[in-house]
Amino acid sequence: MNEGGSEPLILVFSTNTISDPGIDFTGLMHLHYPTRTVIVRLPCSSMVRPQFVLYALTHGFDGVFIAADGPDCPYLAAACVDITSQRMAEAQNLLKENGIKPERLAMAGICSVCAEPFVRSIKAFYDRIKDLGKVEIGEV
Repeated sequence: MNEGGSEPLILVFSTNTISDPGIDFTGLMHLHYPTRTVIVRLPCSSMVRPQFVLYALTHGFDGVFIAADGPDCPYLAAACVDITSQRMAEAQNLLKENGIKPERLAMAGICSVCAEPFVRSIKAFYDRIKDLGKVEIGEV
């Protein structure tokens, strides 16, 4: 359980043209997701490097969520899904090598109208991270 009563801090990598509009749409629909969520926009989810994930988890974030753009990616189209999946597998291995539970990383395909799926996904991830507590090196 999350020790010390503090709420988890989640980093979300979102894509400019696909997942970010869906996340923004949550406000228009008056949907709510955890307030301790920081969103960083990128052109394509395949740009998230494993080292970014490790850095975030060793510098104050408790979980990293990738709001992937999938096959609708305007930059890499067919290759985006494969590259992003490969990078996430590499990130999970890097976390294990550094003694951090790979469950602190999650990914879901979020499209430009996926406000409700985003809220469900981020709330479920937040609850999982809350149960894990703060990041401790050697927790694996």
